[in-house]
Amino acid sequence: MKTFIKLALASGAVAILSACTHSPIPVAENFPLTTQKKVRSAGHWEILSRDVIQQTTQRLSAAGVAKEADLFVVLPEKPTVFDRAFNDFLITELVNAGYSVTSERTSNAVNVSYKTQLVRHNSERPHFVPGAATALTTGLFVAHGLGANASTGAAIAGVLGFAALADLGAGQYTGGPTAHELVLTTTVERQKRFLVRNTDVYYIENLDASLFTPVTSNQMKVVSQ
Repeated sequence: MKTFIKLALASGAVAILSACTHSPIPVAENFPLTTQKKVRSAGHWEILSRDVIQQTTQRLSAAGVAKEADLFVVLPEKPTVFDRAFNDFLITELVNAGYSVTSERTSNAVNVSYKTQLVRHNSERPHFVPGAATALTTGLFVAHGLGANASTGAAIAGVLGFAALADLGAGQYTGGPTAHELVLTTTVERQKRFLVRNTDVYYIENLDASLFTPVTSNQMKVVSQ
């Protein structure tokens, strides 16, 4: 009888565990912890242009495009405030890098163009979860500090203090994740053939979204008045 009860209990436990490991639909899971830059000033736009040009020039060299080749930076048809400034930044960076940039589009020119896509999320944007850097640092010291003498305690406390400050800075001074993101794609082509293609994503402040949308005629009229 006891044996039968044990077998029944064991069978029930197996059934429960099997149910726990199966789901009618996929279980939601977050991606691993990542970071994403937030664009908050025109100075940041300049930094973006430097990064774009650095990546672009490396790939142009790999594609066999010489610095003497004429480059033409294409302004989008309906430029935003960001587009106009970013266009100037790109031209400046290319000229300073020693490339030949033409002010007129020709049939032989290598066209450098870019487009922006403004993405707005309706779901909640959880703030930075505090303690990530501190937890990581703690784990590293636990792994590497085994058997260390008592003097290590002061070092651990000091480094954990810096880690805590890093968490505070990442979570507070950036303003946290926002509902708006900017998808920035840069394309370099010649004679309808892609030479370089690069896409990056950045956070932008919700109140700055208008800087990344085309300026309407009514807005231009108000500004001119």
